[in-house]
Amino acid sequence: MVVTNLLLLGLWIWLFRPVYPYLATIFTRQEFRTNQIVLLAAIGLVLFQVRRGDLRPRPEALPRPYWPALALALGSAAAFVAAERWLDINTLSATLFGLATYGLAGLWLRPAYWRRGLPAALLLVGALPFGEHMQTFAGYPLRIATARLVSSGLSAIGAPNLGADTILVFENGISQVDNPCSGIKSLWTGALFLLAATWIERRPINRRWILGGIAFAILLVAANFVRVAVLVSVGQVLGWRLLAEMLHVPLGVIGFLAACAVGLWLLRWAGEMPALSLSDEPAPPRHGKSWHRWLSPALMFTLLGLILLYAPPPRPAAALAPGWRLPPGLAAEEWPLTPGEITWLTQGTSASSDVIGSRWRFDWNGLRGTLLFVASTDWRAHHRPERCFTVYGLEVKDSQPDLAAPDFPLRLLALGIPGREASYSAAYWLQSSDRVTEDYAARIWDDLAPHPGTWVLATVLFDTPIDLRSDQARDLFSALRETIHSGLASR
Repeated sequence: MVVTNLLLLGLWIWLFRPVYPYLATIFTRQEFRTNQIVLLAAIGLVLFQVRRGDLRPRPEALPRPYWPALALALGSAAAFVAAERWLDINTLSATLFGLATYGLAGLWLRPAYWRRGLPAALLLVGALPFGEHMQTFAGYPLRIATARLVSSGLSAIGAPNLGADTILVFENGISQVDNPCSGIKSLWTGALFLLAATWIERRPINRRWILGGIAFAILLVAANFVRVAVLVSVGQVLGWRLLAEMLHVPLGVIGFLAACAVGLWLLRWAGEMPALSLSDEPAPPRHGKSWHRWLSPALMFTLLGLILLYAPPPRPAAALAPGWRLPPGLAAEEWPLTPGEITWLTQGTSASSDVIGSRWRFDWNGLRGTLLFVASTDWRAHHRPERCFTVYGLEVKDSQPDLAAPDFPLRLLALGIPGREASYSAAYWLQSSDRVTEDYAARIWDDLAPHPGTWVLATVLFDTPIDLRSDQARDLFSALRETIHSGLASR
């Protein structure tokens, strides 16, 4: 029995081997400190429940068929293989790994114990960086809808007509992006709270629980809407920007705590988990009808098949033909990308996408620095510049959206080296043939169009700290914007 279980465990570990480097990155790097704290808290809850006797695995026995757990294990494992081949989204693969592993564990747990431990498993999976992905994929349309509703509401009460773009730039400018109560990230934090409370309170996950969870999410969204409306009214309409900055954190915390209080009440509406009894232990199989005898070899053959079917997505080669007509007055010298940088740019992109990376050292009327253009039809080639700077040892000290022109939003960064006095200034934006944005989520959502176009990520890193809102800097940004527009129009 022990040998059989070890073989199953070995095949399982081998199938999900591509996930481990990503997990090591998430739970060791400093920028994911919040996720690491959530993971430690979730592990602490699990250990507490194990000590209390709510989880009692039987590793010395052969796995027994429990269909919900078996379906979760094999369904998630098959979905993992498909996601690795066609989607290549690390967080999704890690989520499927967590769900599949808990499903597999259910073959050695009593069914009642397995059902009780489901919130804990979801809590562990929730330690992954869903907040950022929710902010990118779900947060963008929600932010647009919130801004439009606030704009319409202010117009209805006679306030000055503010466009949605103005509200978004203003709200971004005074929000602390890392605050868990800001915007869509409150949904992630709220989901973790609901799961932890479900486990601690021993509430069942049933239809009432699902309805309560939906109501809780609506309350969190409503709290964020009220926060944005108050901040825009105080800071933009009345002109009291300092007061708006002071109110930002308290409004977020109060709204989040109020929603959590109501969510806890809704959770108790779901009922209570039935007490454990000896009847929860599956009866020993009768002779001649023992399914557990064939379950282990069937699992082994299934896992071997999935291992053979696994194939990572093909990696495209990067095209490095510059093809850009840099503006007059910009003295530039090409600085070719290294093979390692090219590999990093193309990581995760589809084989059919082109990735054109071009880099220069430049001098613009005494302003010196580095210029990088990355053109691609695949959003995965456009990594967030903040993370790129972090990889090169630079710390992002400040990040603010700005409007270089009414239709030219960009993001301004102040950078530094930890432990040193050296500092730098940087700016970046994303540009297509008909649009410019500093919002990474807007770039991703454009890929959902039937015929997505080519986008360019433009990053300008200056050798020294400068006033990024000065006329000299904005003239450079405008000239580069025109360069990209002309280059895209000629493709």
